[in-house]
Amino acid sequence: MTLKLALGPVLYFWPRDRMFEFYQEIANSPVDIVYLGEAVCSRRRELRLSDWFDIADLLVASGKEVVLSTQALLESKTDIGTLHRITENGRFMVEANDMGAVHCVAGKVPFVAGPHLNIFNPPTLEFMAETGAKRWVMPLEMSGESLKHMQQARPAGMETEVFAYGRMPLAFSARCFTARHRNLPKDDCRFTCMEFPDGLALKTKEGQHFLTLNGIQTQSALVYNLIHELGAMRELGVDVVRISPQSQQTDRIIALFRDVLDNKTSAQEAMRQMEPLMPDQPCNGYWHGKPGLDRMVA
Repeated sequence: MTLKLALGPVLYFWPRDRMFEFYQEIANSPVDIVYLGEAVCSRRRELRLSDWFDIADLLVASGKEVVLSTQALLESKTDIGTLHRITENGRFMVEANDMGAVHCVAGKVPFVAGPHLNIFNPPTLEFMAETGAKRWVMPLEMSGESLKHMQQARPAGMETEVFAYGRMPLAFSARCFTARHRNLPKDDCRFTCMEFPDGLALKTKEGQHFLTLNGIQTQSALVYNLIHELGAMRELGVDVVRISPQSQQTDRIIALFRDVLDNKTSAQEAMRQMEPLMPDQPCNGYWHGKPGLDRMVA
């Protein structure tokens, strides 16, 4: 079974020119599926929906499958209007990241049930299948053993996707912690998060990297990396492996995952090459049923 590689939506706030440059690089990369759109904060307006469509056309022309991601936390009528334009786009599949998005597409078009829907048991997965989900993304906190049970009860025709690389998006808040760091109100944030292309590190009093602040989103400080688990995923019947973008070297991370999937290099060698490219140290605890910060050595 051949695992597909997916690139998740960019979770950070990058300048417009950098975004177009980034996706030109991705068009030439060996990734199969690309998720597009602003999934974190509606104040990030460097790209309009028409720009995302232009990028989507570029990626489709290079042979990629494109999925439009919705926001996980909607806070205004404007957000709801954007949600409707995305879910009614008529061209590309949608990744629903909250139940409002699920309601918009239920029974109308196939969709991807995103990681923020927190699908932790077979009845919930069955419900998503009945509403039209074609693919679901495993919650980040779920272990490989729990995934095994979910796979045994997976509805026919449902694909499974696993978040396998990147800082983990853990929580959302109505407050913007990056603006708060600059003593700015959320409504006058001055787009401070653009100063931190891979998020703002939050350390403990002892200096240990603990979390990453990304506007209204809280992420892990360490980088979730399941490069050693690709074989286990294949055995479990996983269909898609997701890589989350970082500001530098994303194309090389994709290439290393592809080389392991194609048996051109070992997971150990790929990890050796990958560690200098990562914004922080790797972790994989959740997959093994341990605290997320843990790193279980293969």
